[in-house]
Amino acid sequence: MSNKIDAAAVPRIGPVIQRLRKRQGLTLEQLEAASGVSKSMLSQIERGQANPTFAVLWSLTRAMKIEFADLLDTGAHPGGDNAIDIVSVAHTPEIRSADGACRLRILSPPQRAGETEWYELEIAPAGTLDSAPHAPGAVEHLTALSAGLQVTSAGVTHTLKPGETARYAADVAHRISNVSRRPAKGLMVLLYR
Repeated sequence: MSNKIDAAAVPRIGPVIQRLRKRQGLTLEQLEAASGVSKSMLSQIERGQANPTFAVLWSLTRAMKIEFADLLDTGAHPGGDNAIDIVSVAHTPEIRSADGACRLRILSPPQRAGETEWYELEIAPAGTLDSAPHAPGAVEHLTALSAGLQVTSAGVTHTLKPGETARYAADVAHRISNVSRRPAKGLMVLLYR
């Protein structure tokens, strides 16, 4: 997994946050008080000078009473006949873990968030993606595209072979780890009931 990220390929979430904040008539001070994110950090995020973590984005969405998907300006462009929507690589939203070991590319359209979500997952060697329980009845489906992915859910652990799919409860704490010495890749679908 390359440690270099093309700056042009990173979705610009900051301007979306600024636009939504202003639409709600919130000052930076008011959003700071509601979210717990400092005014200086908010200003840096809005100007594109800071890359917010998932936890920061979660705090902001809760404070502004918006859905996470509202922050994702996917840049989808309908084909000439409107039959095919294309989302460029540069506009595919991405979430990285705080330690940088896990990367989730959000492949599902924002309007499906909370119903059906799908991701391309990449985990560095010895990396782990720990997830808190999702909504009651949620189930994840993880298809291993390479060796090394290990899933733990409800106290059960299984290491997937390339091509295998694991289906497991996601309404309990669960974990996906890379137990190999190379980056591990998979496709993950999260279904809410």
